[in-house]
Amino acid sequence: MNKGILNHATGDQVELFLLIKHSAKGIASNGKPFLTLILQDQSGEIEAKLWDVSDEDENTYCAENIVKVQGDIQNYRGRNQLKIRQIRPASAADSVKLSDFLETAPVSQDEMSSKLTQYIFEMKNPNIQRITRHLLKKHMKAFMEYPAATKNHHEFVSGLAYHVVSMLDLAKSIAALYPSLDKDLLYAGVILHDLGKVFELSGPISTTYTIEGNLLGHISIMVNEIGKAADELGITGEEVVILQHMVLSHHGKAEWGSPKPPMIKEAEILHYIDNLDAKMNMLDRALARVKPGEFSERVFALDNRSFYKPVFHK
Repeated sequence: MNKGILNHATGDQVELFLLIKHSAKGIASNGKPFLTLILQDQSGEIEAKLWDVSDEDENTYCAENIVKVQGDIQNYRGRNQLKIRQIRPASAADSVKLSDFLETAPVSQDEMSSKLTQYIFEMKNPNIQRITRHLLKKHMKAFMEYPAATKNHHEFVSGLAYHVVSMLDLAKSIAALYPSLDKDLLYAGVILHDLGKVFELSGPISTTYTIEGNLLGHISIMVNEIGKAADELGITGEEVVILQHMVLSHHGKAEWGSPKPPMIKEAEILHYIDNLDAKMNMLDRALARVKPGEFSERVFALDNRSFYKPVFHK
């Protein structure tokens, strides 16, 4: 097996199979069409340009297709890019399959599923427990497979579940430090806060936003889902509105997409936990690509900052 695309340095010549994650058409300064391809394998992704393309090329080199590429790794504006010398679609004779190219969570689905079950089992409030269990069960398959985003953080297969399980462990540690926090509410908020992404996003491969995702967004979708679950289970009471508020406020501010700011202690903590886990994931991924003594690429979601990897970091 070839080493992953992200493990090649500037100047390397490569010949390997890659999955087209995204393909977008543009027009060059000479008036000729080109494609910007985002190519990926299990190590991550790289951008490449395909110049002077025909309509046939546009159909051949679209998202979710596997291609064999020969080319060179170049540095363009501080980022590695793949300069394509030759490209062709993979054929049956190449014996490559989609799953060979997909980045997945570092923890198995079984392990994450049993952790989720354990956290729900620990809940003492029957209304919170029943709503959380009902919604997780209803969307379990998609929840275990979907990424948490199309870019920026946890944008890999099972990224959503991995993000939630990491946040649950964080919530447990924080709740141990601050016993006044309601653990049931905090755990339920963590499990439900991004569950609407199974409607918002298209799926685990070449992820895009759905019509519902673009028009409604995962926050409002989930508020409706909690309401429906409460109706189906015959649950009335303050817990329903509080759970809806947890989801509604988890982005923290209106300009970050939350219709309401956190107005409950657990909602405030949920926002910090979510932010912390997303940012750690972005930092780990950005710094995994650089050697000690180097700076990372600029991380758009972290105020476009570059991060340094100290030499004593191994």
